[in-house]
Amino acid sequence: MAFQIPFKFSGSASEAAIAERSRPSKMMDYDQPLVWITLILMLFGMVMVYSASVALPDSPKFAYLEGRHEYFLYRQAAFIAVAIVAGYCVFRIPVAVWQKAAPLMFVGTLVLLMLVLIPGVGVSVNGARRWLSLKVFNLQPSEMMKIVAVLYAADFTVRKQQYMHKLTKGFMPMAFAIGVVGLLLLLEPDLGAFGVIVCIAMGILFLGGFNMIWFGGIGAILVMIFTSIIALSPFRRARMFAYLDPWQEDNALDKAYQLTHSLIAFGRGEIAGVGLGNSVEKLHYLPEAHTDFIMAVIGEELGLIGVLVVLAMFYWLVKRAFDIGRQAIALDQFFAGLAAKGIGIWIGVQTFINMGVNLGLLPTKGLTLPLMSYGGSGVMINCVGLAILLRIDYENRVLMRGGRL
Repeated sequence: MAFQIPFKFSGSASEAAIAERSRPSKMMDYDQPLVWITLILMLFGMVMVYSASVALPDSPKFAYLEGRHEYFLYRQAAFIAVAIVAGYCVFRIPVAVWQKAAPLMFVGTLVLLMLVLIPGVGVSVNGARRWLSLKVFNLQPSEMMKIVAVLYAADFTVRKQQYMHKLTKGFMPMAFAIGVVGLLLLLEPDLGAFGVIVCIAMGILFLGGFNMIWFGGIGAILVMIFTSIIALSPFRRARMFAYLDPWQEDNALDKAYQLTHSLIAFGRGEIAGVGLGNSVEKLHYLPEAHTDFIMAVIGEELGLIGVLVVLAMFYWLVKRAFDIGRQAIALDQFFAGLAAKGIGIWIGVQTFINMGVNLGLLPTKGLTLPLMSYGGSGVMINCVGLAILLRIDYENRVLMRGGRL
């Protein structure tokens, strides 16, 4: 019996170990927190779009709405529904397919950017020609170019990995491609979208191993280029001077009008806000309150607490994108890893610029808040980008389980 007990114990331990190994993995099939954060941001944005736009039908500019105060709410809800369906379809597509299609998608989106500039084809709003009419809603190719730039830059970096330390073969081809995009965007004009796309391309090249010395020099040149664009454009130059002194009377009533009223909205909100739906600035004082300046309405109605909650969710989203990218690279999925980080750069930079403009940290620029601002193209492309990120994470989990793609 003295020898049977250890033998029996050893057998039980072995059986327990085998049973433990045979249990299904507790790892989820997909990143549920990523899905929930995305849905919360979109639905919260829909509520704030309704709050920010409820008074617009009373304005002469929107007289055609004839008192339909829920108009923007219903349209935003429809945009979100279509975006979720599009995101689900995109999630079903393997990452390898996106890599193969990236160059062709880049060329196709360039064609759309050209079509926008053709009179009678492109739709002009407030002096900017950025949309193509699809009857049901207007498509904004510059929004499409953001996710396409992520995929194209990631594919380029992987294909040209051996040339990343060389200026002529590692940078110039990408610089030429982004330069063509920039020229088309400046003709619309859309300097904000161009800035985001440049950050995406430069960020992915940097993460892909581009020479640090060249990177620093090119970064300085880009700063000079953007400064020159502002200096040589009377309209942009006037906006810059107004930004530097927004409370000067002439500026406050003209170029800095949006900025001053955005700051007033944040000031009224204080810590806890004036209450959901109780904003005063949205009552025809703050232009574009439901699009570019929706954060100002959040700050007024929900205060510092509301702003910090939104900021925390976007921070988590960007951090999660970089975590997924690092995991993909660790699994030797270099395109997927760079694309995931590129999506994080895109969402992070655009969020920073939008919030910076609303808070007066940056000059006024027409960029929406991802997932939250009113607009069909923006919400749909944001959803598509995050669906690709979710797919990258899904394929990471398949590989970590020992599966094959």
